Amino acid sequence: MGDLNRLIFYFRKLFEIVWRCFVVRFLKYSAANYNALNKNGLHNFAQNHSLHIYESNSIYSFIPKNACSTMRTSIAYANGCIDNSQDFNWIHKNNQTFRASLSDLIRADYTFVILRCPYARLASLYLDKIVSKYPPAWNFYDLIKRTTELDNISFTDFVNHLSKKPILNGDIHWRQQTDFLVYQQYDDYFCLEDFKQVIKTLNEKIGLDIIDARDLTNHGINKFELVDDENYAQVKSSDILRLKTNGYCPTPKSLYSDKLIEKVKTIYEQDLKLYQENFPQEYLMF
Repeated sequence: MGDLNRLIFYFRKLFEIVWRCFVVRFLKYSAANYNALNKNGLHNFAQNHSLHIYESNSIYSFIPKNACSTMRTSIAYANGCIDNSQDFNWIHKNNQTFRASLSDLIRADYTFVILRCPYARLASLYLDKIVSKYPPAWNFYDLIKRTTELDNISFTDFVNHLSKKPILNGDIHWRQQTDFLVYQQYDDYFCLEDFKQVIKTLNEKIGLDIIDARDLTNHGINKFELVDDENYAQVKSSDILRLKTNGYCPTPKSLYSDKLIEKVKTIYEQDLKLYQENFPQEYLMF
């Protein structure tokens, strides 16, 4: 069995080498704008969120709220800039350190992105950033011209404001996932809902060891007792924060009403389309 596994491993490597000789990587936004590429806003945004993993010559397109802290910590370790997971805060001042150049993008041996159910991503963002008043919440407050106090922002209020394009594009934490894609096609599309597959495949294909940063960043809701005793769509953020202070948190699904499901489906239509093209329907929250 050992010899067979080695044979399979080397055959796969040979196939990847041959395949890379013929693959051409086409950028998603370059030809859509005939101005100089460095003045192409859509491309520059996507390129700014493309990270180069040096040893494997791989490109990872990072999307906030899609395990990006875990991935950026893992890449910082793989690229030799930190040698201990406890140094994870280094990543927050180094978002551009591993930014891929145009040459890096075109010459990459492997490309991948991690997507997330749009409903789950938005609920996670609200429960984390908005309720706890992290910097994106204050950015949101400015984007809505401070018309409603942050303490009074319900999930319904939050989603309704996102139907306005300047607000939707105003922060990377709730911007559409498709905006972060620099390529027309990636070698692998992963989903956060099956993160075990991400860990396994990246280790097998490019030797990347994943450092789970969730317990380090405290951005998740795994440490809370989840409750769904009522619908929380209209509950003020201050009331949800009070719950969290006492060790409880609404389930992401309990934030949604039927109207909100339809509204998110409209706002994030392209994200949903891409997700459904690549992953099983059961991974979607709705």
